[in-house]
Amino acid sequence: MKILPLYNSATIALFCLLSFINVSFAKPAFSAEKSNPIAIAIHGGAGTIEKSRFPPEKEAAYRAKLAEAVETGYKVLDTGGSSIDAVIAAINVLENSPFFNAGKGAVYTHDETHEMDASIMFGKNRQAGAVAGVQRIENPINLARLVMDESVHVMLSGSGAEQFAQSQGVTLVDNKLFDTKHRYKSLQKAKAKMEKAKQTNKDYRAAHHSLDVEYKVGTVGAVALDSQGNISAGTSTGGMTNKRFGRIGDAPVIGAGTFADNRSCAVSATGHGEYFIRYNVAADICARVQYQGKSIEQAGKEVIDDVLMPVGGTGGVIIIDTQGNISMPFNTKGMYRAKKSSNTTTYVGIFAGE
Repeated sequence: MKILPLYNSATIALFCLLSFINVSFAKPAFSAEKSNPIAIAIHGGAGTIEKSRFPPEKEAAYRAKLAEAVETGYKVLDTGGSSIDAVIAAINVLENSPFFNAGKGAVYTHDETHEMDASIMFGKNRQAGAVAGVQRIENPINLARLVMDESVHVMLSGSGAEQFAQSQGVTLVDNKLFDTKHRYKSLQKAKAKMEKAKQTNKDYRAAHHSLDVEYKVGTVGAVALDSQGNISAGTSTGGMTNKRFGRIGDAPVIGAGTFADNRSCAVSATGHGEYFIRYNVAADICARVQYQGKSIEQAGKEVIDDVLMPVGGTGGVIIIDTQGNISMPFNTKGMYRAKKSSNTTTYVGIFAGE
């Protein structure tokens, strides 16, 4: 008995054609994911930032660098990269610029050197890494990432952090790499102000309090949401002008200057670090979102305006949630900032009210 084939040649040809069409026109894996929101926000520090002190060319240069940083981070997200990678990429742009108090623009210590801090946190599993008081690391945020990924610790400091860096193949640089004329000039002004105040009050703490806000603030940071729905936060700083005794601010302190949890939000802070440490600012904002059901805008405003301001805490934060919402509250005259999402165009701001 002759067995008939299940398919004739015409049927097979049609099947092959349909299979080809299905494969050829299927959407790439990431295209499907891009329906999910992606977003990033950055800051370059808050403080006494007044328009009258910015000639047009200087303002344009700062805005261009902020735009470059946010666009660099967004590109990572837009090509399927993680929020951690986007945060690192954006912060590297700011660390490599002398405009901001981090990396190449780090302020001077009392001893005329530079000591830098940084931290990073991943909202999916709350993994974190931080470094404090490093002097020979060109991009401190990168070392914070290595601490998170390659060590069993969360924070490393000083020479120990630099030894770990070398063990990971990081080249140490000369501390003079971070020297800039405008930061050195600020140091001399700060020293003169404090010396004058000490002659009157004969008290170091009183002399320190006499310094203007601009000498006590300055940080860079980024928060991001990727197509996988994960948020991250990172912060990097040169610290406080004329700082002494190995002072460490809030930037490397998880919960104070940096925090990220997918259940609430991601925060990077900038301001007078002592207040941000004592009031656990970044974690407080996220706790209000998670446990009180508040929006990031409401939670951020409460902490920056209602908690910090009454006690003299100055500065600001950038916040992002897993829906791609962004808030950037601050209580100073200005904050270098920028943001971009899959639903909005690039925004860059410097002064209050923009």
